[in-house]
Amino acid sequence: MTSMLKTLSRPFVAKSSGDLARLGVLLALAGLILFGALRYDNFISPFNILSFLRYNSMFALIALGMAFVIITGGIDLSVGGVAAMASVVAAYLSLYGWFPGLAGGVLAGLVAGSINGVITTRLRIQPFIATLAMMLAAYGTALLLANNQSVSVSYDTAFTMIGQDDFLGFPIPGWIAGFAYVLGWIFLERHPAGRHVLAIGDGEATANLMGLKVERTLFAVYALSGVLAGLAGVILASQFGAGQPTEGVGWELFAIASVVVGGTLLTGGSGSVGATLAGALLLAMVFNILNFENGLGWISLSAYWQSVIRGVFLLIVVVLQAGLMKKTEA
Repeated sequence: MTSMLKTLSRPFVAKSSGDLARLGVLLALAGLILFGALRYDNFISPFNILSFLRYNSMFALIALGMAFVIITGGIDLSVGGVAAMASVVAAYLSLYGWFPGLAGGVLAGLVAGSINGVITTRLRIQPFIATLAMMLAAYGTALLLANNQSVSVSYDTAFTMIGQDDFLGFPIPGWIAGFAYVLGWIFLERHPAGRHVLAIGDGEATANLMGLKVERTLFAVYALSGVLAGLAGVILASQFGAGQPTEGVGWELFAIASVVVGGTLLTGGSGSVGATLAGALLLAMVFNILNFENGLGWISLSAYWQSVIRGVFLLIVVVLQAGLMKKTEA
């Protein structure tokens, strides 16, 4: 009886602690924006805001895909490698127009994500191992396709407008990421299939007993993560003018950190699309502020310190999240 009560109460505990974490990330994001606006002259200038949104749209997209995967209790370590591979594919196909470049990159991500889904659901391989293998395979494929060098995109087919142009005064990558998050929020919060994702994360065995199509849902989640990573790769190639086979290292850490900072439990069963976006913006804002500090000369941190800071930040958040869960259960 006690075990049954604990199982039934788990979703409500997760929701309570998750709500506190989501409130915390929103307050932290607002505090950083206020700090930057008061300390730096051009922090809230249109140039910095638009540049910030244009560049970080790639990370927001992979964080969205990662959120759905983690909500089911899984993990996707391949997003960085898939994005790198997709950027190379998109760069090659950009010779034929902006749409073939876009479609090719997204399709490459879909194929990789679908393979992850099949290995995870049909072969019953742990997501950590399956997606780690895909990460290595994606990076290897990218390097083979690109002959271990960057692949220039075509500047004659308007492919670069995807990553570099604006629409109604707002960066196109920002529009793409914003549209993806709106659809993601509608799916998770308003569509019955979104409830299935949450139920699977709370327990696959229970979800099966409820008659939910667990394997189909898990396959779709990993395929979605691949599609969004592929889309991020397209933006990467378009924004920087070349497919980057060695780019994407550490992107999976950024995505996981964004999701966890947003209050999503690594054990699954709870999560929020909006809080994931806030978590991604919060991490990106930290590095934006560090760049401004470098400009002032108060500190001098190389790009390698970003990985150190991300790792420490993720560890702190996970520790705090675990403590919050214990207090909530008590």
